[in-house]
Amino acid sequence: MSSDDASLDRALHAIADPTRRRILQALKEGAIAAKGSGKTPGDHGPCLCAGDIEARVPLSQPTISHHMAILTRAGLVEAAKQGQWRWYRRNEKAIRQLVKTLRGKL
Repeated sequence: MSSDDASLDRALHAIADPTRRRILQALKEGAIAAKGSGKTPGDHGPCLCAGDIEARVPLSQPTISHHMAILTRAGLVEAAKQGQWRWYRRNEKAIRQLVKTLRGKL
């Protein structure tokens, strides 16, 4: 199996779960809302912390962390640690590449 196939498998596994798709949607909506709100820690652009995600997707913090780890390993989400907070944002380039790859394979 090529590394491209392994990467595709990780991404498909990540988005196969409806909870992770809800998290990706929450990150998309949160990034839009955060654009004028100051939630742009460092140079990472609009993003949400785990507490913000927890408020949008009603799950426990450990469950959110589990799902965020899967999304991050798949490359669909980027995480940046600032102090005690971990900030997440969608990796739009990787998401566009996933869609492009699926179009070519299906």
